[in-house]
Amino acid sequence: MPSKLDQLRAMTVVVADTGDIEAVRRLKPQDCTTNPTLLLKAVETPAYVHLLDEAIDWGRKQAGSAEAVTAAICDRLAVSFGTELTKIVPGRVSTEVDADLSFDTEGSIAKARALIAAYEARGVSRDRILIKVAATWEGIRAAEELQREGIDCNLTLLFSLVQAAACADAGVFLISPFVGRILDWHVKAGGGPYTAETDPGVQSVRAIYAYYKAHGIKTVVMGASFRNTGEIEALAGCDRLTIGPALMDQLAADEGPLPRRLDPAKASEAPAKMSVDEKTFRFLLNEDAMATEKLSEGIRLFVKDLRALRGLVAKRLEQAKAA
Repeated sequence: MPSKLDQLRAMTVVVADTGDIEAVRRLKPQDCTTNPTLLLKAVETPAYVHLLDEAIDWGRKQAGSAEAVTAAICDRLAVSFGTELTKIVPGRVSTEVDADLSFDTEGSIAKARALIAAYEARGVSRDRILIKVAATWEGIRAAEELQREGIDCNLTLLFSLVQAAACADAGVFLISPFVGRILDWHVKAGGGPYTAETDPGVQSVRAIYAYYKAHGIKTVVMGASFRNTGEIEALAGCDRLTIGPALMDQLAADEGPLPRRLDPAKASEAPAKMSVDEKTFRFLLNEDAMATEKLSEGIRLFVKDLRALRGLVAKRLEQAKAA
């Protein structure tokens, strides 16, 4: 019997959730997604120091304040990793807008345009890239404008149906509803024990999937943030699933049967269609303690890692200038 990973690929687009270029080459996913945390891990790995060195050398020739040059080097680094990944995967590579722009619509739009221009300067067309933006109200508005410009977006840090509904209304290309972080919150709150079927993160993605399919919404649903293979198996058939290398390896080693759990033709018990304006969005998100807390925490963690990446780059830049 084929491995569970191969069975999954027959019904779901498998995406690698990693900045590890060698892991992507080995696992052969359709798409690949990165974030500041994954980039920080990657640049601290000797195998990718050449990408950091190239970005530092480029940065030494740029004018502007030390802060601006450091930020520009980080952008170049993200595009360098993304460009390498486009040479391996046949589909899309997701590159994240700086998390400290999560509440800045115009700043997010400007950053996304700059990233796309940098990719196009390297011969990577925009139809190979997804721009990742946090699913705040401001991020969703930025994505709405970017989609009108032909820049496809991946709305991340998504924990609730109201976020998903607002993304659908904005016409975004893809959403990344999180699974494991939802489970984490409920376990910390004293819930459980949970099975794959009762996992609140799995149930959240299933509800969003049913909502989209029942109401004819074209936005792609890509489950993300997995803690175990049971969560992945419980979402087999979802449009896409972004999975870390360790869990992909576990699925590749398992040859048990993998039944389809999500099917667009069998979406049932779908939530009623929502009309989401800003007031409704903010109120319903506020009513959901888990989604509110995990969205805020997710932004803080990405900002922390972004700052760590900038700190590493700034230190290397100073060392290069002193050499």
